[in-house]
Amino acid sequence: MALHRPAPCLRRIAGLAAALLLAGLSAARAEPAFTDPWPAVGDAAGRIVAVPSHSPFVPSEIGPDAPATPAHVTWYPPAGADAAHKAPAVVLLHGAASVDDNREPHYARQLAAMGIGAAVVDVFGARRDIATSFTDRVIRITETMALADAYATLAWLKARPEIDGGRVAVWGFSYGAMASIVATNAAIADRFAALYQLGDTRFAAHVAFYGPCIIGFEQPRTTGAPVLMAWGDRDAIMDPARCQVTAAALRQGGSQVRTIVYPGAVHQWDGSRPGPRPIGRLLNDCDFQVERDLTVRDGNLGIAMGGSFTRKLILANCVGGEPYLIGRDDAVRARSDRDVAAFLSAAFGLAQRS
Repeated sequence: MALHRPAPCLRRIAGLAAALLLAGLSAARAEPAFTDPWPAVGDAAGRIVAVPSHSPFVPSEIGPDAPATPAHVTWYPPAGADAAHKAPAVVLLHGAASVDDNREPHYARQLAAMGIGAAVVDVFGARRDIATSFTDRVIRITETMALADAYATLAWLKARPEIDGGRVAVWGFSYGAMASIVATNAAIADRFAALYQLGDTRFAAHVAFYGPCIIGFEQPRTTGAPVLMAWGDRDAIMDPARCQVTAAALRQGGSQVRTIVYPGAVHQWDGSRPGPRPIGRLLNDCDFQVERDLTVRDGNLGIAMGGSFTRKLILANCVGGEPYLIGRDDAVRARSDRDVAAFLSAAFGLAQRS
């Protein structure tokens, strides 16, 4: 029996159908976009990843000689992303009480559902051999170690085929917010870029929720990435005048900065704990100055921070006895969701959907 080739018109119809199918699949793939409100999500677990990092105690120790430490990262992959459709991502840094299930992982799941990758960094979990109690962690596990994990995670994300390494933000909370602000400094970013072979890649944006404004820089030059600083007007650990000084220094250094103060909000409005209720001790008298050579010097005692002994001495001198208020506030959280969405949409070049 002779075989017959399809008629030319049938071949054209088949080709047209295939093209329409591919176009339909492309259209069906939702582009990353923030929604209002942010999506309701369950408690799906992310994937735990060990990312090569280090533990420099202070910025002057950033380099290959700092102790090697695998960063403890939980990865939430972005919905709909692949090598042909790269997504932005966010690195989340916890506060001094460690990862809060209602905060970092919850935000991460929401971001992933909106097509934005999210990496939750557990700075303390990676360093249980150094400290486990709250006080010891604050003394022995520093903001520079959090920065090391953040930049190591940036390098890990840049290497992932479905992530656009040029569109990765860092979002910190309290202690992590301090690290997010310090991460803007160009000299520190350059050190980490050399350590983790980042080339010209830096964080595309920085978000700082209720991070005490106690760190200054002799050389304020920044990476140029935009910054969002947000806090509540009932949060006693936030000195609004000093935070405006910090914002002005960041602007002087080359970054666009937006500050938002939420009326009636206390510390950790997006956490698990109800409130308001008093907790902790104030840091308002602390004054850490990062010099040009990246030495951290205490502005009160004039001594350089060189290890856990001097850090303990410096903190003992400046930490106050008064507590501050914390407490979840869903109305404030809804507002801050919208503000973060607007800020990161602009930084990432994304649309917003209602």
